[in-house]
Amino acid sequence: MTEQDSNSISADNTNNSKDSDSRKDAASRHGAATTARQWQVLSQLQRNRWVGTTHVYEQLMLAGFDISLRTVQRDLNALAKRFPIEKNNANPQGWRWCDDAPLQSLPHMNLSQAVAFNMVEANLTQLLPPAILDELFPWFDLARRQLKNSKVTHSWIDRVRIEPATQPLIAPNIDLHSKDNIYHALFYQLQIQACYTRSNKSQASEYTLNPIAIIQRGVIIYLLATRTDDSEAIIRTFALHRFASVELLETAAKTPDNFQLDSYLDAGSMGFTHPLLSQLPDHGKNSAIELHFTQKAGRSLTESKLSDDQTVTMNDDDTLTITATVNLTSQLVWWLRGFGKGLLAAKPQLLYQAVSDIDLE
Repeated sequence: MTEQDSNSISADNTNNSKDSDSRKDAASRHGAATTARQWQVLSQLQRNRWVGTTHVYEQLMLAGFDISLRTVQRDLNALAKRFPIEKNNANPQGWRWCDDAPLQSLPHMNLSQAVAFNMVEANLTQLLPPAILDELFPWFDLARRQLKNSKVTHSWIDRVRIEPATQPLIAPNIDLHSKDNIYHALFYQLQIQACYTRSNKSQASEYTLNPIAIIQRGVIIYLLATRTDDSEAIIRTFALHRFASVELLETAAKTPDNFQLDSYLDAGSMGFTHPLLSQLPDHGKNSAIELHFTQKAGRSLTESKLSDDQTVTMNDDDTLTITATVNLTSQLVWWLRGFGKGLLAAKPQLLYQAVSDIDLE
């Protein structure tokens, strides 16, 4: 064998070794990707509720997995051979964890995480879209199971509450199908066709809307949206309980240029304009006010400010004067009325007129 032949064989062996290593690396990456995907598949399943294959596929797509529905179906059938999951004979087909599936078969959660999920379920489910809620339901269920036998965490949950600062009210009934479609449209940025009854009307109207944001104010949930028939694209508020029906459209929703939700709220837009106060420049936004309280009535405002520039002056007659820059809204009027006779005077005059509901000369 010549030296050239020997070198050629050596090079071939080296290339074969590199090809073999490349194949091993590719196989390793493929195996890791499959494991990650199948773990996501398992995490979508619930114990007491059937989950459709299409839903699992949609959740994996949202998580960034570029796969087909058929791949998800194959994954589920393969996983059923190793994990206590079962399918039904419905069309479309559903999957779930078996009733007797041991807890260890389900995604793990420590006690701290269980407490957090429990509090999320108690306080935030009204603001989460169905696509996220469906994904969180098995975690909520797991959190309840984890907390069931923990005296320490149960003690914490039994000692923590969120209480409204105003008179508690019962939330109005919301058509669940309409709510789900609104949240779905907002999540995927789609337009909706809505049948909506305004508060001052008895007959419903049909609107095509561009959903922009969801805001909960007290027990009322509002949709911020623009109407497609409005050339000025004015942002309007729609109370969810006044929707009679909502249908999803395939057209993409349009959000006004430079819209920022925090800026919108900071401007006092959700406080609602009072008829009297709307006479003021810029409808009373960022207005300087002066409030004169009895010392007892105004004491709380020495600890909780109306604004960053608030000042408090203690007067010799056991009263106090507060100045601040706020948005003059109906919400401010309602709040000041709660002080009753404890509010002695207010400026500007239109504010005091609105609060007192009297005519001022």
